[in-house]
Amino acid sequence: MHKIAKLTKLTLLLIAMTTMMSNVAIITTLPHLKEYFLDTKNIEFLSRLMITLPSLSIAFLAPFLGHLIHKAGRHKSAVSALFFFALTGSAGLYLESLELILFSRLLLGITIAVLMIVSTSLVGDYFQGEARHKFMGVQSAFISLGGVFFVVGGGILSDIHWRYAFGIYLIGFLLIPFALKFLDEKTKPVQDESEVDFNSNLMGVYLLAFLLMLVFYILPTQMPFLIINHFGASSTMAGGIIALAFLSNGLGALMFSKLKNRFSFQVVYLIGMAIIAVGFILIGLVRDVEMFFLTSPIMGFGGGILMTNISAWMLSRAHHTKRVKSSGYLTSSLFLGQFFSPIVFHPVVSYFGVQDFFIVVGIFLAFVLGSILIKNKMNKI
Repeated sequence: MHKIAKLTKLTLLLIAMTTMMSNVAIITTLPHLKEYFLDTKNIEFLSRLMITLPSLSIAFLAPFLGHLIHKAGRHKSAVSALFFFALTGSAGLYLESLELILFSRLLLGITIAVLMIVSTSLVGDYFQGEARHKFMGVQSAFISLGGVFFVVGGGILSDIHWRYAFGIYLIGFLLIPFALKFLDEKTKPVQDESEVDFNSNLMGVYLLAFLLMLVFYILPTQMPFLIINHFGASSTMAGGIIALAFLSNGLGALMFSKLKNRFSFQVVYLIGMAIIAVGFILIGLVRDVEMFFLTSPIMGFGGGILMTNISAWMLSRAHHTKRVKSSGYLTSSLFLGQFFSPIVFHPVVSYFGVQDFFIVVGIFLAFVLGSILIKNKMNKI
């Protein structure tokens, strides 16, 4: 197998860092929007859409973007996407209208989708087998580090002024030279011996990806309101707590390859969900804000295992000639879950209150997982 240049690997890792967690750069800004857009109706709901609207455009356009990237090429697509990532992401620095800022978030979603599809498909091209699982763990860890960078930086900047957090997206300009010089599209894609045709049951993987993100994205969409509004903490503290969860997410991602050596993709998924359920319940029981530094990382750890698992699962089933398109559908599933997360759970949060909501979700997940285990044991009898 050909050797992949270290700087090419680094470029892939840096691009991955800008994708999944980039929405969370402004999460600590959201509670402050209520003060600035004082006369806007439903501002709490609209503010949550600021981090999920990119997910909407990704969810609906990613499958089509996968086909376009396949024709245009990964290299050109990545460079263009990084430019517009910086341009649209930073629009909140100067736009006055909430409607225009929301529209810029929709456009940002397109750039994130392209970057995610490119990075995922190239990993499939460059690596196979256990080497792929290990690199995907490292890649997911970099995504988590990106989350730490975006959340902590956004928290500090939003305490100064709510607009400043949008400036973090300018990092896209810094990554363009890396993509121009070090992304290699000439490498012949490898085919893993375990790969089967695209028409295999990938729909099940896509559905599980949707459910994963529906649940996991409660962390960035609901935690800031719990920490800032309910406990009265600062944006900087909220950013630190959520950043620690994302750091733990990276540790979970690095643990994935070890778990995969022992268990199937299905079992690893159940293990990750069980950890998340425990995290939910513990978060719901917190009465002292400092305790979030101990409870939220549990949820992050489970999420890291799950997100790496779901991407590796897809690549193991997608035919090597259709990795870009398959990555597009997976990206769509993940971000569809992101978009619907605050919409699906908003009525539940309104009914139970934001902290009891975490307990309710945790108990529900534990019940579902317990039912699955009992059913499997019964089938073996």
